[in-house]
Amino acid sequence: MRDAAVRVRGGMLGGAGLVALLWAAQVRPSARLDALFATAAHLTGLLAGYGVLVLLYLMARVPAVEHGVGADRLARWHALGGRHVLLLCLGHALFALCGYAAHQGVDVVCAVRELFRYPAVAAAFAGTALLAAVGVTSARAVRRRVSHETWRGVHLLVYLAASLAFGHQLAGPDLAVAGWFWALAHATVAVLLVWYRAVVPVRQALRHALRVAEVRIEGPGVVSLVVYGEHVGNCARNRASSCAGGSPPATAGRCPQQRRLWHTALPFSLSAPVRGHALRITVKALGGHSRRIRRLRPGTRVIATGPFGALTAARRTRPKVLLIAGGVGITPMRALFETLPGGPGEITLLYRAGAEEHLVLRSELEAIAAERQAGLHYLLGSSDAAYDPLAPQALLALVPDLTEHDVYPCGPPGMAGATQRALLRAGVPAGRIHSECFSF
Repeated sequence: MRDAAVRVRGGMLGGAGLVALLWAAQVRPSARLDALFATAAHLTGLLAGYGVLVLLYLMARVPAVEHGVGADRLARWHALGGRHVLLLCLGHALFALCGYAAHQGVDVVCAVRELFRYPAVAAAFAGTALLAAVGVTSARAVRRRVSHETWRGVHLLVYLAASLAFGHQLAGPDLAVAGWFWALAHATVAVLLVWYRAVVPVRQALRHALRVAEVRIEGPGVVSLVVYGEHVGNCARNRASSCAGGSPPATAGRCPQQRRLWHTALPFSLSAPVRGHALRITVKALGGHSRRIRRLRPGTRVIATGPFGALTAARRTRPKVLLIAGGVGITPMRALFETLPGGPGEITLLYRAGAEEHLVLRSELEAIAAERQAGLHYLLGSSDAAYDPLAPQALLALVPDLTEHDVYPCGPPGMAGATQRALLRAGVPAGRIHSECFSF
């Protein structure tokens, strides 16, 4: 996985270097102020356009990239890259405006009025405004106050912004040398997006015909959704061939799995291995659409894409494995607890919850532990300075040979981050901590 991340990151940086070379091939050295501004505008514009392509590619759900790098890491790269792209867009606009004003000998206000007479400039302004709207809704202070559905809807504007920016780039002087290369890059990303975001889900929906079979109440605010479909069992048995390209999940623990409630896409994990023609996810009501899952009726059609992410047995490097779950993070851990290969004493699960009534799937966990002779520990109570069951000393007391384990933590972002830091302080090498953190 680390090698895949290095390759993808290297490819992105290499692409940025190629864009810089294309810019350098067109530069005509000049000491005039307007020429200096124009040169800076060309470079920032090219890098901004390339950055938008990278952002779209990272979220195109290309299976080789998703499984190799991890969906959570791609999401973090996407968020970080979005900030840089927005800064490049604003820098491009500022340099272009100053360059035009210096060339025409007018003030900035007059330059703005004159530039907006060009349709390509107006399109670029609209695209930048859309990107800014996406950036604002992604800021932490704003994101906490908007629903996931609103946030996702605004993010879809990136596609329109990219289209507007592409028209502006072809109309400008930036691509006089390599317009064909730019068009090919945009066409490639567009094909990947259409294929993996639209064609594959529709094809899977027609092939598997997934429908809701049952909705079970598991605990306060937690429900399990059982989904039946055609060829799901075959997919589970022949993951390497039948499931290539992102069919319904066949690997326990893999996250996220998408379910669609009309216009929104929701990421969930399997809470049990695929059995026969049945899939099961377990969901905690956190947003409007996840709360509506408990009201779904048997027979409701489900469109699923995936599996995505890399929280699977493929990451394992040691015979002994420690699973650490917090809250609804128990769902992928429960599936791994049952399916990870291992003899007596090699698999241990720590389940963190505020109180006993918050334990989900308890009877299943205890049955699996008894059958496999695996370790199962409930860590109950509220955390404070005096009591932290996931502190390094507490973990070592429960699992004395902790440093000999692969560790899979899964839980809310705060708990997952604190657990990873505790594991590192306890002496677990970073390469043996396998986690994916998804937060809105």
